[in-house]
Amino acid sequence: MAGLPAKAIRLYFFRDEIMSKPSILFWSEKAGLQQDLPGRLTHEGFEVIRSSRMAETLDLLKSAHPDLAIIGSSGSQSRHDLEMAGLVHRQSRGTRVIFIVENSSESLAIAALKAGVNDYFKQPLSYGDLLKSIRRQLAESRGDSLGKRPAPPIAAAGPSFIGETPALRKIKDYIRRAAATDCNVLITGETGTGKENVAQLLHWHSPRREQPLVCINCAALPENLLESELFGYERGAFTGASEPYPGKLRLAEGGTVFLDEIFEMSPFMQAKLLRALDTRKIYSLGGKKPIPLNLRIVAATNQDPEAAMEEHTLRRDLFYRLNVARVNLPPLRERLADVPLLLHHFLREMNRRYGRGVESFSPEVMELLLGYDWPGNIRELRNLVEALFINLEPQSRCVSLDHLPEAFQRLNENSEGPQEDREQVLRALVATRWNKSEAAQKLHISRMTLYRKMEKYELQSAKTAAGRGH
Repeated sequence: MAGLPAKAIRLYFFRDEIMSKPSILFWSEKAGLQQDLPGRLTHEGFEVIRSSRMAETLDLLKSAHPDLAIIGSSGSQSRHDLEMAGLVHRQSRGTRVIFIVENSSESLAIAALKAGVNDYFKQPLSYGDLLKSIRRQLAESRGDSLGKRPAPPIAAAGPSFIGETPALRKIKDYIRRAAATDCNVLITGETGTGKENVAQLLHWHSPRREQPLVCINCAALPENLLESELFGYERGAFTGASEPYPGKLRLAEGGTVFLDEIFEMSPFMQAKLLRALDTRKIYSLGGKKPIPLNLRIVAATNQDPEAAMEEHTLRRDLFYRLNVARVNLPPLRERLADVPLLLHHFLREMNRRYGRGVESFSPEVMELLLGYDWPGNIRELRNLVEALFINLEPQSRCVSLDHLPEAFQRLNENSEGPQEDREQVLRALVATRWNKSEAAQKLHISRMTLYRKMEKYELQSAKTAAGRGH
């Protein structure tokens, strides 16, 4: 390791101690960017390794194994720095590359795409957007590096809720604050958005976490069984009750009860549950003495509670009793930026389950899945990842279009033709005055996907075309 800087040597020998800190290799020959950005990233909790010489960088790729590389380009040296980005991509396939340029052009963006750059920024850049990109690339890098290092257990620190979009971050912060209280919580959202996962998080982060979490699907039980399942029964309470049963509410004593699809309850059962919540006491079927309750209620529904009250299928007093804290989960189609994170999360889960080493998704697959509206939400996405393992060969490392289930292959075949897609991209560019970031957001795709489409369809602004004409 002769010639390596002291910091790189320390990282090499003590890498196991800092695995919780993602490492970023930062290359820039421009002093201003070199001084400002690494310090801000260090403050965010990243381990930053600086480099400005090609030979040193190649040694660092081999010894420090960075998770991500940021190449900061000076205006006159952009092609030289782009060569550096391509070299990093070729020498360390598991390292994601972000390219930052002073003077951008469509040809440079396309050249960066071809060199293997994963994201591309023009200065002056938004630090918030850069940080989002870094976190997204690191999340994907963790999925792509399954063959290099063991991944931590999924629930090592309790249940997780995958997503880094602003809406999801706000929800996760609210869940932690609501969990610290003992109030009832109502979770709303479409089927498959993760309502039970939120209930698990609320219980895990609450003072009741050492006590039971009992889950009940109210829609799966007929009314006569639901009453006995919730409140229990005494011996001889009805035909077949040969032994007493305490009921799910008493089984959750001291803990949390999660009532899924609670508005599927009949008005009679809603009234009984409301009385139990008001008095904190229940009567089992055939019982004569009240039984005190000490538990927290978390309820969920895929219906619109306000509409259900208007239709008189939901008691208003029960709604107000449950709706102390409210968590409304957005459908996956409204947070498509989280799709790569979820895909790699479930890929790691399936790799563990089936003892495989699948590392990544091809750009074509990722583009197709980012353009899908996911009517089944997270549940549908997870099922898709599991289904992939049927078509994947044992030695497969990358998911291609051929590995997708037939329904998704047909989706790819029936997707918009080139002419329709070209017109859609062109409309977005014209509408945003050729602002690539805004156009990508409008199309719900990444900037790099937009550049790929622009190259494919030979799209360029009049100003760029005029410049090339000289």
